[in-house]
This record gives sequence, C-alpha cells and structure tokens, in this order.
Amino acid sequence: MADPFSAPPSLKPPDQQTAGRIATWIAESTLSDEGVVTSTEEFHRWFAERRRRNMAHVSKVPLNDLSGWRTEPDTGNLVHDTGRFFTVEGVETQVVSDGLPQTWSQPMIHQPEIGILGFLAREFGGVLHFLMQAKNEPGNHNGVQLSPSVQATRSNYTRVHRGNAVPYVEHFQQTEGHRVLADVLQSEQGSWFYQKRNRNVVVELEDDVEVGENFCWLTLGQIHRLLATDDVINMDSRTVLACLPFVGASLATAFPLSDDLRSAVTRSCSDEQGSLHSTARIRSWLTEMRAETEVRTRRVPLRKVADWQRSEFDIAHEDGRFFRVVGVDVRVGSREVRQWSQPMIEPCGPGVVAFLVTQLDGVLHVLVNARVQGGLVDGIELAPTVQCTPSNYLPGPRPAQLRFLETVLNADRDRIRFDSLQSEEGGRFYHARNRYLIVELDADHRVEDDCFRWVALHQLAEFLRHSHYVNIEARSLIACLYSLIGSSEEVR
Repeated sequence: MADPFSAPPSLKPPDQQTAGRIATWIAESTLSDEGVVTSTEEFHRWFAERRRRNMAHVSKVPLNDLSGWRTEPDTGNLVHDTGRFFTVEGVETQVVSDGLPQTWSQPMIHQPEIGILGFLAREFGGVLHFLMQAKNEPGNHNGVQLSPSVQATRSNYTRVHRGNAVPYVEHFQQTEGHRVLADVLQSEQGSWFYQKRNRNVVVELEDDVEVGENFCWLTLGQIHRLLATDDVINMDSRTVLACLPFVGASLATAFPLSDDLRSAVTRSCSDEQGSLHSTARIRSWLTEMRAETEVRTRRVPLRKVADWQRSEFDIAHEDGRFFRVVGVDVRVGSREVRQWSQPMIEPCGPGVVAFLVTQLDGVLHVLVNARVQGGLVDGIELAPTVQCTPSNYLPGPRPAQLRFLETVLNADRDRIRFDSLQSEEGGRFYHARNRYLIVELDADHRVEDDCFRWVALHQLAEFLRHSHYVNIEARSLIACLYSLIGSSEEVR
C-alpha cells in the first residue's frame, strides 16, 4: 500500500495565476477536509506515532551548569560559547505618552539573526496542501506539535551546532523557480525578544520532494480543524498561516455562526467597502500613536537590571511576577542535534489572548489594540483586544490595555466562537501557554478610544502583507479566526 504521507502523483499547477486566483486556490484548500491524508483517524495514528518516537527528556539545571554557555563577568549576560544563537541580556524601556514617562527594566532574549519559518505548498488532486513537520521543542509542555516545513534560526541552518542539515531549507534560500505565496518579515514576542524578526514565507513547489517520516501533507481545512484541539498547531505555524492571502467569495459556507455573520466574514475577506474606518485612516492612527508615544528601549548589562535577582536556578523578579529565566538540558532523538543545553523564559502563569469581533454594516470587524512592547522595532503594533497574563497584575485599578479583560473572561458561552489553549515558541519559552478566545459582541457595540479601533478583517489581511504592523499574538489569533472558515465539525 502506498505511503499516504509521501507525495502521490499530482496535477501540475497552472503556469500563471493572478493574485485573485491564488487567494481563491487557498480558499478552496480551506474548504477541503480530505486530501493526501484521507481521514482524521489516519492523521491521529500518524501523529501519535510521531509523539511516541520523538520523545524528549528536558530537565531544569542550574544556570551555571548549562553546557556550552557562560556568564560574562562584566555584564552578567548569558552567552553561547560560539557567540551565536542568542544571548540573554538586560533592557531598559522608557515609554513617554502625554509627557508622562514610565520606565522598567527586564531580561530579554537578543537574537539578531533572522530565522526562516517556511511552508512548502504543493497541489495534489487539484487541492493545495502544506507540508507540516512533527517537531519536538524543549519548551512544549506536551512534546511534539506541528510546525512549518522549515523552522530554523540562521545559526541552525548554517550548522553552527555541527549537527545534521535542516531538511528543505534550500527551497527558501533560493526561491527562484518557485511561486511565492507569502513572504514577509514579521516580529516575534515584543515582551521577551529584543527586536527579533523572522521570515514568514510560503513557496509552492511544482516538483515532488521526498517526504521524511516526521512530515506530512495537509490541506488548510485539515490544519484549521486541528486548531480546535489544544496544543497541536505550534505558534510558528500559526504566524505563517495568518500571512496567507484569503478571499471571501469561496468562503460563503464558512463561519459556523449565523447567516448574517457568515456573510460578514465573506464580505470582510473580499470587499474593500463597508469598513468602519478606511485602511488609510487606520494606518494614520497607528502612525500617530507611534509618533506621540515615545518608546525608547536600550540594551543594558543583565546584572544591572533593577528588581530582578539571580539565584542558582533562575533569574526572577523580586515579587515573583512576570517570568523567570531558567536553564534546561535537552536530550532528543529526532533533531539536527541530539543533546544540548540552553536558557529559556518561563512565564509565571497562563495568559489570555482574545479578539472581540462584531458585525458593522454587514462586515466583520475585529477590535485591535495599539500596544506598546519594548522589544518591537517600532515600539507599537496592532495587538489583540486582550493580551495579558492576569496573574501579573496586582489588585487595584487595571491599566488601559486590560479594559476588556472582564468582558472576555465573563462572556456567555453562546458568544464564544473560538476557545483553545495554545503554546507559544517552544524553542525559547518553557511551557508558555495562552488561552486563545474569539468573542462576538452585538452588532451595535462600538467601543473605541485612543488605543482601540475596529478594523475589518480584509484590512488586517492587508496589514499582514507588510512588516511591523500586526504583532505575533494577533497573527496567531487571526489564524484561529480563519480556522472558523470551512467545516464546523471539530477534530477531537
């Protein structure tokens, strides 16, 4: 019997396609629940075997015992012996808005090299598929999750670690001869990375490639259904999937909501009309926020970071909030390198990442927050309505960015359109998980202030074609929003 996870004979894609045809092609994949992998049961058998074989042993170790890492005596920074990969340093951020400065300092990961988060796409039987990788990251609380075809830092794919080559990376280093479906530099977590960016890229292949045992071809519809299950589709997959072009005309059967809201999604994906604010006005609002809010972040020695203390096992805030820098030792059988040590960021509690959505004049709108994060290149990007770790906040008045936290957490069940636990970057963050929520408000619910705006879905898709507009938490949530398009049947 043929291996269902290798590439079967396929139809050759047309030589030329307009951008509209590509978007429609993607929409058709979104509506396809079957493909090379013919059933949910078939996928789960394969995935269970990958999880069984790709076991990893991850243990916390003292920071001074991290093999290949050292603490610089002058700065206290954690650095790799090669001088590559990344460092854990200190940063000091000052935000000045309305003449009132706010200053804080913290540890951050400084990783200036740009990594590749790339999907290979291929048409099988007239349906576009994406090559997923079952990858075990040391920070994943449940081990193996589905990552892009290539998920690698420059240090990894240039083999600084002297390990095995990264499969398929050559297709992204030389994209000539491939049709590029998406290609944009996007930010990483601005609270924990200092000005980190990765290349989010999707290229379509015309020729077959050999498919390794940890890889399989899935349609977008199959991937989207898996997003309903906790901790299956990893963060790197979500951010790349959000950057794909979508259209609404082929998605009329989409949203598992009312007919009116389904129509709103369709119009939001395809119609430049009907948005509450023009795209130019939204861009001007964000530019104005950036101009009037000075965000000054500078790197400082880790040992000079105020209010943080180093012990044998971690670097932690003196009152136990926010996160810790911990050390781990990793042993795994299915990576380019089988054993290594590294520092990681461990949050002090689970987070909440949520969009409020509503229908305005028949078009689906998302309430976004112009959010300051010290590690972002431009200081402010469009963020979810709610993005926080509730345990980080002391009793008392809530900051402005938490204005809608109670609205989300206390939403009636019949208002919740999406609700799942998803992991963050397992290569740098240890057991970082957020509850991802999409909550629908009444159509006449228009709540805006200086920091919040209703943005139509097609406008967010346009911003995702460019760097430094939409933060990674919002991109992950947009992928979840797109996952509501297509079959309403959940994968469990």
